Amino acid sequence: MLISSAYAATPAAGAAKGVFPPFDPTWFASQLIWLAITFGLLYWLMSRVALPRVAEILKTREDRIAGDLKSASDMQKQADDAAVAYEKALSDAKGNAQTTVQQMRDKLNAQIESDRKTLEAGLNDKLAAAEAQIASTKAQAMGSVAGIATDTAGEIIKHITGKGADAAAIARAVAAEKIG
Repeated sequence: MLISSAYAATPAAGAAKGVFPPFDPTWFASQLIWLAITFGLLYWLMSRVALPRVAEILKTREDRIAGDLKSASDMQKQADDAAVAYEKALSDAKGNAQTTVQQMRDKLNAQIESDRKTLEAGLNDKLAAAEAQIASTKAQAMGSVAGIATDTAGEIIKHITGKGADAAAIARAVAAEKIG
């Protein structure tokens, strides 16, 4: 067997007589006193050492969280202010761009109108000069039409008849037709 000889020598009856010592009513008073002393000592240690440290850690965390929330709130306000400023700057820039574009458009339209009027005036001058030259050439051509008609008629008569025609009679006939 595996039981030690000292354990095997103890009588089984003696073990049955005794009660488990913590449950023995004779020891209850001393056990309660030691329980109260131990609990009191443990309570005093916890209230003086451990709990203040835990409270300090919790307070530090609470302060850090409150600071972070305040910082986040401040940053959110700054971001909102920056967004409002950005929108205003963008709106102002669009307004300025539209104003600049309109001014440039008006300036270019005025310049184009001025250039158009100058070009029209130049073209009108050239047209008037061309019309005057055409009228002069026409008048000169019309002035020589009677002579050309007389010469042509004389040549036609000479060609048809074979002899020269009376130049004075041809001139009178051309003048009677009032060419020109």
